[in-house]
Amino acid sequence: MIHNTHVSQFIPPTAFHPVTGTFTWVAGAVAGTIAMNRAAANETSVINIPILIPSNSIALQGAKLVSIEIDYEFFTAEPTSLTPVINKVTRGVDTAVAVVAAQAFSQSPTAANSKTVDQHRLTLTLTTPIWVDNDEYVLVELSLVAGAGGNTAKFLGAVANFTLRV
Repeated sequence: MIHNTHVSQFIPPTAFHPVTGTFTWVAGAVAGTIAMNRAAANETSVINIPILIPSNSIALQGAKLVSIEIDYEFFTAEPTSLTPVINKVTRGVDTAVAVVAAQAFSQSPTAANSKTVDQHRLTLTLTTPIWVDNDEYVLVELSLVAGAGGNTAKFLGAVANFTLRV
C-alpha cells in the first residue's frame, strides 16, 4: 500500500468555470503561461474551481483533501471582496439530486489581505481534511465583488494538496 501525505495536483485555469462575469484567456505574466482574465468591470463574478483529485469507494483510501492553493493577481484597483467557499458535492443516485455541503476551512492570507492589488496565493486549509468518496467531488466557489470602477483580475491556476492512499 502507498501512503503519501505530500501529494499535489495542479489545476489549470482552463478547468475553472466562470459562472458570471466576462472572462477571456490571455497569456500569463510569465512567458509560456496562461491566465483567465477579467477586464476592469463593476460586476460580481462567480468562479467554480473543480478540485481534480482521485476518489475511491473504499473508506480511508484514495485522496484525503487537506488544502487548496489558488494563484491570482489583482490590478488597477482593489475589489470590494473575494469570498471563497469549499463545497463537497455528493452525487445523487438515479432520480435524486446532488447534496452540497460547505466545508469549514481557514484561509491565508486573511480576507482583507487577499484582496489587495498584488499577486496572491490564497491557501484554504480544511479544518477537518476529507476523504473523497467515488460518489463525491469538491468545488471551490469564488465570489469576486469588483466594487465601484471595477478592477482587473487574472486567475493563474490552483493546486490541491492531499494524502494519497492506494
